[in-house]
Amino acid sequence: MMNFLLRLLLFLIGLVFAASLAVAVLLLATWWGLRYGWARLTGQPVRPWVMRFDPRHGFDRFRAAARPAEPTAADVAAAKARGEATDSPVRLRARGGDNVTDVQARPVSRAE
Repeated sequence: MMNFLLRLLLFLIGLVFAASLAVAVLLLATWWGLRYGWARLTGQPVRPWVMRFDPRHGFDRFRAAARPAEPTAADVAAAKARGEATDSPVRLRARGGDNVTDVQARPVSRAE
């Protein structure tokens, strides 16, 4: 008997859910019809409901997150105290900072 009552309860819950979903769709269709009728009556163009979506925004967000942050004042002070450059090597090279002073070039030796 409990099995039957459980099935009946779940069936009734499903019916209530389906009815509420149907009512929501009917209300939305009614609202859209009234909006369409009013636009036609007043001679205005009927604008559809659209969701503007640009797939590039997701990629741009993650590219911005991966981009290295600008150094803060504390980072600059600590780097100067250690005698290091305050900018990243990639940005230094891009700006033409090819002259590295703390390294001396050595000839390449071949291990035979």
